[in-house]
Amino acid sequence: MRRFVLSLIASFAFSSSLAATTEGERFNGWLEAGWELVLVRFPILATSVGDPRYNDRMGNQATAEWRADNLKFQQQRLEELKGFDRSALSERDRLSYDVLMRSIEESIEGERYPAWMQPLTQTFSFSNFLAVLGGGGSIQPFRTVKDYDDWYERLSASLVIFDSMIANMRTGMAKGVVQPRALMEKVVPQLNALASSDVEQSVFWGPIKSLPESIPPADRERLTAKYRALIQDRVIPAYRRLYSFVREDYLPKARPTTAWSDLPDGRAWYAYLVKVNTTTELTPDEIHAIGQREVGRNLRLIDEVRNVMGFPGERQAFFKHMREDPRYYFTRPDDVLDGYRGLQRKINATLPRLFNIAPKADYEVRQVEAFRSASAAAASYQSSSADGSRPGVFYVNALALRRMPTYGMETLSLHEASPGHHFQLSIAREDTTLPKFRRFGTFNVAYVEGWALYAETLGKELGLYTDPLQWYGHLSGDQLRAMRLVVDTGLHHKDWTRQQAIGYMMENSSMDEGDVVAEVERYIANPGQALGYKIGQLQISRLRSDAEAALGDKFDIKDFHRQVLMTGAVPMSVLSTNVQEWVQRQKSRR
Repeated sequence: MRRFVLSLIASFAFSSSLAATTEGERFNGWLEAGWELVLVRFPILATSVGDPRYNDRMGNQATAEWRADNLKFQQQRLEELKGFDRSALSERDRLSYDVLMRSIEESIEGERYPAWMQPLTQTFSFSNFLAVLGGGGSIQPFRTVKDYDDWYERLSASLVIFDSMIANMRTGMAKGVVQPRALMEKVVPQLNALASSDVEQSVFWGPIKSLPESIPPADRERLTAKYRALIQDRVIPAYRRLYSFVREDYLPKARPTTAWSDLPDGRAWYAYLVKVNTTTELTPDEIHAIGQREVGRNLRLIDEVRNVMGFPGERQAFFKHMREDPRYYFTRPDDVLDGYRGLQRKINATLPRLFNIAPKADYEVRQVEAFRSASAAAASYQSSSADGSRPGVFYVNALALRRMPTYGMETLSLHEASPGHHFQLSIAREDTTLPKFRRFGTFNVAYVEGWALYAETLGKELGLYTDPLQWYGHLSGDQLRAMRLVVDTGLHHKDWTRQQAIGYMMENSSMDEGDVVAEVERYIANPGQALGYKIGQLQISRLRSDAEAALGDKFDIKDFHRQVLMTGAVPMSVLSTNVQEWVQRQKSRR
């Protein structure tokens, strides 16, 4: 997935001779033209940002031809980018230049590693993504006759990708680039469920079940017939082919180990994934050590909370108590939703203490739909519209009550909603002065998740965490992100076993074992991604403390937050440069 995103950002290949009077105008014209081209090249991206022009298309990025063409695109784009005079650009344009430069260079570097040989995991795959699109509850619209015809064309064009995936996995089997068996055993039942022989039980039948009343009868009849034929004759057989291949051919060849370092060139590959997911130059060993320090720090603070609460037992007994005591869990979904809506009002009233910027749109608290609650995260955020007319959505999995402890509410709200993801993503989308690739970019884990985790640390300054239980909830959430640094690097760089990773997380937190297993298997499937959260937060916190030390009583927290939020999602090195330049400007105004 990371490779896809890097390619997406890097593939703004557009040779132009735009008439412009300044270097900045020429540069921004080039960016705008490149964005239009990338929407053609990545039609799913266009759909995701609300551009319907390419809703009937689906490019096949699983072929060798596409990869070769994409590499040529990236190399051309890099050459064009280097043709601009960075020193002649404005500060904001220099940020865009640096973001794009790093993205292109990382994408080209990543061509060394054959991620395309491993297209299936239990956490992400094209086959699952297609089903989510086709179910009618995702970014693919199903409101008009054209919407339905668009999806028919897109789905028809998508099925050849299954055969490309199988061919790529066969190549991986021959070269020893295969997934761990522990993960593929989770993939088999997912594919089996999607390979149903009953058309009307298929997830792809969902849009037909919910055909809008506004669609004329003749079109309803036509669409029903053509969808039935497509699902029966092509979609289900495609899923059956993939299911049979994975179960009968691939699973027996899947590897018994879990470490990325066990793959050919695996240690270098993992180091690359660490770099692109943290957007830093930290090594796996350095990150492992940082994680150990953060885990130890949190344990000391948790022990303080345990003493304040007057708990009589030792730490492990306390963890068991926090994990199992029914007092810390809701019994009714409506109570969960009401609780978060109350927090929304409370937190919104305090935000002016720390911010002089906010999205035009507020957000709403909404329950995760029942059909996806079993596989959905405990909470998530969906961005508001770019013009601020549609609110953001803080999705709460209120049907999974055992995953929603009451003591985690304040920290979770700060992370997912305001001033976390809602502020960062919506402010960027609403800023029409940013190039579109920065307005709509959510690809930078270290920035996007780092900001949300930093937002959790603002709780006390906003008048929250006054209850020891809510403070424990914050520490518990932070501990998860700290453990990720230890476990991800432990698994892929230090040869930890799956069980060793599970045991470490159980020993150092009050997490339920089922949640721990899911977390560990997520890190196995997507190496390096989980490192961005804590590393990003630590980097932003360090930038703040450095600015406070440099500016003294001239430091303005509201201006600092504005400076960080107005960049869009940028690498940590670029954010650091931007903040340092801001500090120098503040000094010069004394």
